[in-house]
Amino acid sequence: MPLGDMDKIASETGFSGVVQVDRAGQVEFAKAYGLANRAYGVPNTVDTRFGIASGGKGFTALTVLSLIREGKLALDTTARSLLGDDLPLIADDVTVEHLLTHTSGIGDYLDEEGDWEADDYVIGAAHVLTTTEAFLPLLDGHPPKFKAGERFGYCNGGYVVLSLLAERASRQGYHDLVRSRVLGPAGLTRTDFLRSDELPGDAAVGYLEGGDRSNVFHLPVLANGDGGIHTTAGDMTKFWRALFAGEDAEVATKPRHHVPEESLRYGLGFWLHETDDTVILAGYDAGASFKSTHDPHTGTTTTVLSNTSPGAWPMARALM
Repeated sequence: MPLGDMDKIASETGFSGVVQVDRAGQVEFAKAYGLANRAYGVPNTVDTRFGIASGGKGFTALTVLSLIREGKLALDTTARSLLGDDLPLIADDVTVEHLLTHTSGIGDYLDEEGDWEADDYVIGAAHVLTTTEAFLPLLDGHPPKFKAGERFGYCNGGYVVLSLLAERASRQGYHDLVRSRVLGPAGLTRTDFLRSDELPGDAAVGYLEGGDRSNVFHLPVLANGDGGIHTTAGDMTKFWRALFAGEDAEVATKPRHHVPEESLRYGLGFWLHETDDTVILAGYDAGASFKSTHDPHTGTTTTVLSNTSPGAWPMARALM
């Protein structure tokens, strides 16, 4: 589809967000639509920061892989070896690799395989979730769904467990681990963990469907390992270029599982195209939708960020 048709789709769908296409390091198309803050009429710009929901899992995976390179973790490290008495329902044989590939089988606090809608209230006291340890009561008490390694089963809680393992292996907080091991080395100066109750002026407020209510009560007040970091279209281009210039691209993007229900494959924290080498990060949550793809052969990156739950998908389908 010609990039000029983006305006038509944005108008027809009421799209609020940013679309950017880069080819071989050159910006081919970049445009913002809609409002970052509806109450004050603040427009989105191409530099607006958006929460990217599960797109943040890629940042968690790369943080874990950096600890593996240093010998502080291994793919076969068991969760139980670092959890101690915490989360006793996680089986003894669940490993870091199982968690990275969504094959751990552990019960999930946010089970997308069940009857779940993005705008549901699912996490209780959102304001207390400022640290990884604070997630422990939320993660606890969920029986296993299947045996470790038995199949693919998308698991948000597994990526918070990964954050916890990373913290305990490194003795450093998750947010600082991501900043020092992913954001800093990649030069992602516009990407960070922003509190939803004190967003800076350059960040988009996330809005629920069908009105002007924000998502402040729907998501953890501070994002964690399963997603929610804020970023920009420009920083996503930097992210992909840094990934494929670094040491972890091959292991992170090696296909580990075919996921036929999504017509995709999965690596370590990254979705992969079913038949070619395109790598994908995507996220969907209350007041946030996001998709960014990168073709390592042509250096083409396409990114769609939106501050509404369904907003990104019509634009992403047209582009990708």
